[in-house]
Amino acid sequence: MVILVLARWRTSSVAWGLTQLAAGALRRESFPGLRWRKILGSGHQGGFGLRPGWDRLAQLCVFADVDQARHWLAEDAGLAAWKRRAEAFCWLELQAWSSRGLWSGQPIAVTLPAAQPGPVAALTRASIRPGKARAFWSHSPPSEDALAQAPGCQLAIGLGEAPLLRQATFSVWDSVAAMEGYARSGAHLEAIRHAYRDQYFSESMFVRFSLTDQGGDWRAWRAH
Repeated sequence: MVILVLARWRTSSVAWGLTQLAAGALRRESFPGLRWRKILGSGHQGGFGLRPGWDRLAQLCVFADVDQARHWLAEDAGLAAWKRRAEAFCWLELQAWSSRGLWSGQPIAVTLPAAQPGPVAALTRASIRPGKARAFWSHSPPSEDALAQAPGCQLAIGLGEAPLLRQATFSVWDSVAAMEGYARSGAHLEAIRHAYRDQYFSESMFVRFSLTDQGGDWRAWRAH
Protein backbone atom coordinates (compact mmCIF):
# COMPACT_ATOMS: atom_id res chain seq x y z
CA MET A 1 0.00 0.00 0.00
CA VAL A 2 1.34 3.41 -1.04
CA ILE A 3 0.32 6.92 -0.02
CA LEU A 4 1.52 9.88 -2.11
CA VAL A 5 1.19 13.27 -0.41
CA LEU A 6 1.51 16.53 -2.37
CA ALA A 7 1.90 19.90 -0.66
CA ARG A 8 2.22 23.39 -2.15
CA TRP A 9 3.37 25.72 0.61
CA ARG A 10 2.06 29.08 1.61
CA THR A 11 4.65 31.78 0.88
CA SER A 12 5.47 32.05 4.58
CA SER A 13 6.25 28.30 4.77
CA VAL A 14 8.56 27.86 1.78
CA ALA A 15 11.72 27.98 3.91
CA TRP A 16 10.21 25.48 6.35
CA GLY A 17 9.41 23.18 3.44
CA LEU A 18 13.03 23.22 2.34
CA THR A 19 14.07 22.01 5.80
CA GLN A 20 11.71 19.07 5.37
CA LEU A 21 13.41 18.13 2.13
CA ALA A 22 16.88 18.42 3.64
CA ALA A 23 15.92 16.33 6.68
CA GLY A 24 14.16 13.66 4.68
CA ALA A 25 17.25 11.55 4.02
CA LEU A 26 18.13 11.51 7.72
CA ARG A 27 14.69 10.70 9.10
CA ARG A 28 14.11 7.27 10.59
CA GLU A 29 10.74 5.65 10.09
CA SER A 30 8.90 5.04 13.35
CA PHE A 31 5.18 5.01 12.57
CA PRO A 32 3.67 1.49 12.82
CA GLY A 33 3.54 -0.21 9.45
CA LEU A 34 5.57 2.44 7.60
CA ARG A 35 8.15 0.43 5.68
CA TRP A 36 9.94 3.25 3.87
CA ARG A 37 9.43 6.82 2.76
CA LYS A 38 10.89 9.30 0.29
CA ILE A 39 10.67 13.09 0.61
CA LEU A 40 10.67 14.51 -2.91
CA GLY A 41 11.05 17.91 -4.50
CA SER A 42 9.45 18.97 -7.76
CA GLY A 43 10.13 21.09 -10.78
CA HIS A 44 8.83 24.62 -11.25
CA GLN A 45 5.01 24.65 -10.92
CA GLY A 46 5.08 20.89 -10.44
CA GLY A 47 6.65 20.20 -13.82
CA PHE A 48 9.67 18.33 -15.12
CA GLY A 49 12.26 20.93 -15.98
CA LEU A 50 15.60 21.64 -14.32
CA ARG A 51 14.26 24.77 -12.60
CA PRO A 52 13.22 23.74 -9.07
CA GLY A 53 9.80 24.35 -7.58
CA TRP A 54 10.76 25.68 -4.16
CA ASP A 55 7.15 25.86 -2.97
CA ARG A 56 6.24 22.21 -3.62
CA LEU A 57 7.08 18.99 -1.83
CA ALA A 58 5.85 15.40 -1.91
CA GLN A 59 6.28 12.32 0.18
CA LEU A 60 5.82 8.78 -1.03
CA CYS A 61 5.17 6.33 1.81
CA VAL A 62 5.01 2.54 1.57
CA PHE A 63 2.97 0.76 4.25
CA ALA A 64 2.48 -2.85 5.29
CA ASP A 65 -1.31 -2.66 4.80
CA VAL A 66 -4.28 -0.39 4.17
CA ASP A 67 -5.32 0.03 7.81
CA GLN A 68 -1.89 1.25 8.89
CA ALA A 69 -1.73 3.67 5.95
CA ARG A 70 -5.10 5.16 6.87
CA HIS A 71 -4.11 5.38 10.54
CA TRP A 72 -1.02 7.37 9.50
CA LEU A 73 -3.15 9.75 7.44
CA ALA A 74 -5.38 10.38 10.44
CA GLU A 75 -2.84 10.50 13.26
CA ASP A 76 0.69 11.42 12.12
CA ALA A 77 1.80 14.71 13.66
CA GLY A 78 4.34 15.41 10.92
CA LEU A 79 1.70 15.05 8.23
CA ALA A 80 -0.60 17.37 10.18
CA ALA A 81 2.19 19.99 10.16
CA TRP A 82 2.44 19.69 6.39
CA LYS A 83 -1.29 20.22 6.03
CA ARG A 84 -1.30 23.30 8.27
CA ARG A 85 1.45 24.97 6.27
CA ALA A 86 0.13 24.08 2.81
CA GLU A 87 -1.83 26.33 0.52
CA ALA A 88 -2.79 23.23 -1.48
CA PHE A 89 -2.65 19.74 0.03
CA CYS A 90 -3.76 16.36 -1.23
CA TRP A 91 -3.08 12.66 -0.78
CA LEU A 92 -3.64 9.65 -3.00
CA GLU A 93 -4.08 6.06 -1.81
CA LEU A 94 -2.50 3.70 -4.34
CA GLN A 95 -2.43 -0.08 -4.67
CA ALA A 96 -0.02 -1.63 -7.15
CA TRP A 97 -1.09 -4.20 -9.73
CA SER A 98 2.23 -4.20 -11.56
CA SER A 99 5.67 -3.47 -10.12
CA ARG A 100 9.24 -4.04 -11.15
CA GLY A 101 12.55 -2.64 -10.04
CA LEU A 102 13.77 -1.07 -6.82
CA TRP A 103 14.09 2.33 -5.16
CA SER A 104 17.19 2.54 -2.94
CA GLY A 105 17.11 -1.23 -2.88
CA GLN A 106 13.44 -1.37 -1.79
CA PRO A 107 10.50 -2.76 -3.79
CA ILE A 108 6.86 -1.74 -3.92
CA ALA A 109 4.81 -4.90 -3.50
CA VAL A 110 1.89 -5.80 -5.75
CA THR A 111 -1.33 -5.78 -3.69
CA LEU A 112 -3.96 -6.17 -6.44
CA PRO A 113 -4.23 -8.97 -9.02
CA ALA A 114 -5.23 -6.50 -11.76
CA ALA A 115 -6.23 -2.90 -12.32
CA GLN A 116 -9.52 -1.94 -10.66
CA PRO A 117 -12.28 0.13 -12.32
CA GLY A 118 -11.59 3.84 -12.22
CA PRO A 119 -8.45 5.98 -12.49
CA VAL A 120 -5.01 4.37 -12.65
CA ALA A 121 -1.60 5.85 -11.92
CA ALA A 122 1.98 5.29 -13.03
CA LEU A 123 5.25 5.86 -11.19
CA THR A 124 8.53 5.81 -13.10
CA ARG A 125 11.76 6.61 -11.28
CA ALA A 126 15.45 6.20 -11.94
CA SER A 127 18.93 6.80 -10.62
CA ILE A 128 20.71 8.22 -13.65
CA ARG A 129 24.36 7.39 -14.20
CA PRO A 130 26.34 10.68 -14.03
CA GLY A 131 27.96 10.04 -17.40
CA LYS A 132 24.52 9.56 -18.99
CA ALA A 133 22.78 12.62 -17.51
CA ARG A 134 23.23 14.83 -20.58
CA ALA A 135 21.84 12.15 -22.89
CA PHE A 136 18.91 11.45 -20.54
CA TRP A 137 17.90 15.10 -20.29
CA SER A 138 18.15 15.58 -24.04
CA HIS A 139 15.20 13.17 -24.43
CA SER A 140 13.19 14.73 -21.62
CA PRO A 141 11.48 17.77 -23.25
CA PRO A 142 9.80 15.90 -26.15
CA SER A 143 8.60 13.16 -23.82
CA GLU A 144 7.21 15.68 -21.32
CA ASP A 145 5.46 17.68 -24.05
CA ALA A 146 3.80 14.49 -25.28
CA LEU A 147 2.72 13.62 -21.73
CA ALA A 148 1.16 17.03 -21.17
CA GLN A 149 -0.97 16.56 -24.29
CA ALA A 150 -1.73 12.84 -23.91
CA PRO A 151 -5.45 11.97 -24.09
CA GLY A 152 -6.77 10.69 -20.78
CA CYS A 153 -3.96 12.11 -18.60
CA GLN A 154 -5.51 13.78 -15.53
CA LEU A 155 -2.27 14.69 -13.75
CA ALA A 156 1.45 14.57 -14.59
CA ILE A 157 4.14 15.76 -12.19
CA GLY A 158 7.89 15.69 -12.02
CA LEU A 159 9.45 14.61 -8.73
CA GLY A 160 13.07 14.37 -7.64
CA GLU A 161 15.05 12.91 -4.78
CA ALA A 162 18.19 14.76 -5.87
CA PRO A 163 18.89 17.29 -8.67
CA LEU A 164 19.62 15.91 -12.15
CA LEU A 165 20.39 12.31 -11.17
CA ARG A 166 17.47 10.91 -9.13
CA GLN A 167 14.25 11.64 -10.92
CA ALA A 168 10.67 10.36 -10.96
CA THR A 169 7.47 10.92 -12.92
CA PHE A 170 4.02 10.35 -11.48
CA SER A 171 0.85 10.46 -13.55
CA VAL A 172 -2.87 9.71 -13.16
CA TRP A 173 -4.93 8.42 -16.09
CA ASP A 174 -8.57 7.83 -16.96
CA SER A 175 -7.86 4.21 -17.84
CA VAL A 176 -5.21 1.58 -18.49
CA ALA A 177 -5.74 2.04 -22.23
CA ALA A 178 -4.96 5.77 -22.03
CA MET A 179 -1.86 5.15 -19.92
CA GLU A 180 -0.52 2.45 -22.22
CA GLY A 181 -1.32 4.50 -25.31
CA TYR A 182 1.17 7.10 -24.13
CA ALA A 183 3.77 4.65 -22.82
CA ARG A 184 3.95 2.66 -26.04
CA SER A 185 4.19 5.45 -28.56
CA GLY A 186 6.04 8.55 -29.66
CA ALA A 187 8.72 10.41 -27.76
CA HIS A 188 8.27 8.43 -24.54
CA LEU A 189 8.82 5.09 -26.25
CA GLU A 190 11.89 6.48 -28.00
CA ALA A 191 13.31 7.74 -24.71
CA ILE A 192 12.80 4.35 -23.04
CA ARG A 193 14.50 2.55 -25.90
CA HIS A 194 17.55 4.80 -25.60
CA ALA A 195 17.61 4.40 -21.80
CA TYR A 196 17.76 0.61 -22.01
CA ARG A 197 20.06 0.40 -24.99
CA ASP A 198 22.58 2.88 -23.60
CA GLN A 199 22.19 1.88 -19.92
CA TYR A 200 21.26 5.31 -18.58
CA PHE A 201 20.15 3.98 -15.17
CA SER A 202 21.98 2.35 -12.27
CA GLU A 203 18.60 1.60 -10.64
CA SER A 204 15.02 2.02 -11.82
CA MET A 205 11.43 1.30 -10.82
CA PHE A 206 8.21 1.10 -12.82
CA VAL A 207 4.92 0.70 -10.93
CA ARG A 208 1.30 0.77 -12.07
CA PHE A 209 -1.42 1.47 -9.50
CA SER A 210 -5.14 1.70 -9.05
CA LEU A 211 -6.19 4.92 -7.33
CA THR A 212 -8.33 3.55 -4.49
CA ASP A 213 -8.96 6.70 -2.43
CA GLN A 214 -7.94 10.35 -2.27
CA GLY A 215 -8.29 13.53 -0.26
CA GLY A 216 -7.86 17.14 -1.34
CA ASP A 217 -7.47 18.48 -4.87
CA TRP A 218 -4.36 17.53 -6.84
CA ARG A 219 -5.26 20.04 -9.55
CA ALA A 220 -4.76 22.85 -7.03
CA TRP A 221 -1.29 21.45 -6.26
CA ARG A 222 -0.34 21.72 -9.93
CA ALA A 223 -2.03 25.11 -10.42
CA HIS A 224 0.20 28.02 -11.44
